[in-house]
Amino acid sequence: MLVWVMTMKTGKWKTYLAFILLTEAVGALAAWLTRDSVAAFQSVPKSALTPPGAVFGVVWTILYALMGVGAARVRLTEPSKARTDGLGLFVLQLIVNFFWSLFFFNLQAYGFSLLWLALLWALILAMMLSFRKADKTAALLQVPYLLWVSFAGYLNFAVWMMKR
Repeated sequence: MLVWVMTMKTGKWKTYLAFILLTEAVGALAAWLTRDSVAAFQSVPKSALTPPGAVFGVVWTILYALMGVGAARVRLTEPSKARTDGLGLFVLQLIVNFFWSLFFFNLQAYGFSLLWLALLWALILAMMLSFRKADKTAALLQVPYLLWVSFAGYLNFAVWMMKR
């Protein structure tokens, strides 16, 4: 709580807000661009472990916020190679994240999407390792994201196998 109050007093909240809004905007744009395809996806065979559709929106909103908070924490550290590399990987993984939805839902390229998701997973891990050098908490905030993308990989694989 004290850290939050100190952040508010020093104006660092603008950095947090900017990064959270950036990540949420990327997620919102991807959701908007895939909205029709996601609705049609309801009829595609899926794993029995697939959560209800409403869960995905809630989970992704939280994950995007955690991504933003982590990136803001790294941005607020002293300039360093770890900070530069971490923020570069943050942007790169966010771009890859955005395009996965388009490949999976709009193009229904399930096999390619699985490979793309493996790339995303590797980028998230690399970002976490880089974040850890600049701010350990920022890296830890990405653990739920990595776990969810791992689960998404299983779900993507299941759809791909069922549609073959």
